[in-house]
Amino acid sequence: MAAPLDDATPVVLSTSSVFPESTASAFALARQLGYDGIELMVGTDPASADVDQVAQLSAYHEVPVLAVHAPTLLLTQRTWGTDPWEKLERSAAAARTLGASVVVVHPPFRWQRDYAQNFTSGVRRLAQSSGIRIAVENMYPWRGPGGGELRAYAPSWDCAQLDCDHLTLDLSHAATARLSSLDLVHDWGERLAHVHLTDGTHSSADEHLLPGDGDQEPARVLAELVNTGYHGQIVLEVGTRATSRTERREALAGCLAFARRGLSREGQR
Repeated sequence: MAAPLDDATPVVLSTSSVFPESTASAFALARQLGYDGIELMVGTDPASADVDQVAQLSAYHEVPVLAVHAPTLLLTQRTWGTDPWEKLERSAAAARTLGASVVVVHPPFRWQRDYAQNFTSGVRRLAQSSGIRIAVENMYPWRGPGGGELRAYAPSWDCAQLDCDHLTLDLSHAATARLSSLDLVHDWGERLAHVHLTDGTHSSADEHLLPGDGDQEPARVLAELVNTGYHGQIVLEVGTRATSRTERREALAGCLAFARRGLSREGQR
C-alpha cells in the first residue's frame, strides 16, 4: 500500500457508512480494515447516543473517535432532546469526552427561527468555550416533483454564505446542489476544515455513492487537498444499505484504499 504523504491526514470511517448495521459494527470494521478512526454519527442507534458505551467500544477495538456528527438531521430531531442548542452542546461535550477534535453540524432548518437567527454567533461561542472545532456542513436545496426549489434551511443551505470559521465539505451534497466539489475546495480556502469523502451525480437525491461512482472527481479533490496543505480528516461517509455484509466490507476496504492512494505520493503522479 502506498505511504501517505502526510501522516497527520487520517482516513476515518463514519458510523453511518455501515447502516443498517450498528455503531458497534462500525468500530469492528474500522479496526479490521485499518481505518485511522471513527466519525460518530449520533443517531437512531441507541449506542451512538450513549457516550459511555461509545467510549467502551473505542477502547475495546482500539479505534479512536476523531469526530462527532451532531444529531441535527431530520431523522434525529428527537435524539438528545429537541432543542438544537442542547444537541450542539452535548455533541461538543461528547467530543471532549471521547477525544475528538471536530463536531459536524448541519445548517438550521427554516422552522428553527430562533436557532437560525443566532446560529453563527452561537457556533463560534461554543467552539471557543469547548475548544472543539465546529464545522458546518454544506447542504443542498430540496426540490419538488416539478424541479422547483423548496426553502428548507435558514438562512441558507449553502454553508459558505454563513459567517462560520470552519466548514465541512460533503461531496454527495455538492453533487445534489449541482456544484463542483473541486471548485468548493478552491473557493473555501482555509475555512475548509473537514471532508466527507463520497460521490454523487447531479440528482435530486442525496446519493452518497462510493468514491469514483459519481461525477464529483474525488481523486482530483484529494490531490487538490494535498496540494493546498489540507490538515483535516478524510471521512468516508457512503451509503451501503443495499449491500450484503460481505459486499459492505469489500466496498469499505475499497474506499479506504481509494483515499489512501489519493493522499499518497503515488496518487499525485
